[in-house]
Order: sequence, then structure tokens, then C-alpha cells
Amino acid sequence: MGTLGGSPLMTPPGVYAPQQDTELLVRALLREEISARTDVLDLGTGSGVLALKAACLGARVTAVDIDWRSVLTTRLNALFARRRVTVRHGDLTAAVAGRAYDLVVSNPPYVPSPTPRLPRRGPARAWDAGLDGRAVLDRLCDEAPAALRPRGVLLIVHSALCGTRRTLERLAGAGLDASVSDRAVIPFGPVLRARRSWLSRQGLLSEENPDREELVVIRARHT
Repeated sequence: MGTLGGSPLMTPPGVYAPQQDTELLVRALLREEISARTDVLDLGTGSGVLALKAACLGARVTAVDIDWRSVLTTRLNALFARRRVTVRHGDLTAAVAGRAYDLVVSNPPYVPSPTPRLPRRGPARAWDAGLDGRAVLDRLCDEAPAALRPRGVLLIVHSALCGTRRTLERLAGAGLDASVSDRAVIPFGPVLRARRSWLSRQGLLSEENPDREELVVIRARHT
């Protein structure tokens, strides 16, 4: 269990615990203009830390996750933090169909996996994303623009292993003005270390830093 502004933050087994990618996205989130008039959507909320950060800034927040354990964890964390967050169970924007937001944030599963089939349960559901790591990310790029109000902003964090340019091009194709707002190079964690040989065979590793990955935050604005 971690903390959020002094309040307990539950991260039980099977729920994605905040890591460097979460921290990078939080920094980007804090630079946005958020007030009591801001409607925020957190897709793939996990423990709810991004949703709660936005709620602490006064925003009206909706959090969505396909995993029931994450939904319940976020509800409990919001209760402990005494913050109002609407938490819905569902698959990306299907849970909020027809609604639009000023800010959409997401830390989706993005790790390339030797197994093309996505896990339906267990901790790997929070990171495994198919052979190229884009099984969820591409859907997010396609669906999220419709959930943005005019001049709304989308923030996504993912690894450069699954293709930064591909994300930028896909969002541009959806009519958004997209760019990389944040970068961080970090050592491989346990999952990527275990897959190092496979990643090398796929040509996904950097020759200069074969044991490190670059994380990026993509900021895309609705015109």
C-alpha cells in the first residue's frame, strides 16, 4: 500500500501499482489547466491514482477499468482519500458512450508479448498488449478522440518499444494535434528483463541501451 497526499493508496495483488510510467503521466497531468469546471476521464484507471490526482485539483472525474478488482480498488481509494470519483466497469470508452470530456488520460497495457492473445485475468492483464504492444493502444487512439470536447486534451503514456511515431500518426489521422510532451529512459523492469531475448529477436532493442526503455507521454489536442 502506498500513499496519495498522506492518504492510503491500496494496490492489492492483480491491480497495477503506480510505477515510473504513472509518475511521468502524473507530471504531465499536473501541467494541464484543471479546475472545478474540468471534466476528466481516466481510461484503464488501475489503482485510481491518476483519477485521484485530478480530483484533488477539483476536477469532476470519471474512471474506467475493464478489471473488476481495479474498479473496486479505485472506489476504495477514493473513499479513503475523501474524493468524489465516478468509477465505471467497462472496456475503454464503451463505459462512457456518448459523453465528452475536457481531459482524457490513460496508462494502457503496452508491453510487447510473445503471446498474441491478451490475458483475460491476472496481473499481466495490466501490461501485456500483443506481439507489437499495440492491441489496446491502437483502440485507444481510435476511440479517445470521440470522447474529447473541442480543444480537449488526451494524455497517453507508453513505451517507445511499441512505436512512438505510430501513435502520433494514428492520432493525427483521427484529427488531433499530437506531440511527445515528456520522455524518460529507465532500466528494464522484471517483465522486460524476462523477455529480453525475445525482444532482441524482434529487433525492438536499442543497440546503445539494450537493457533500458524509453517512456513517452503523448499529448494530443482536439482542434
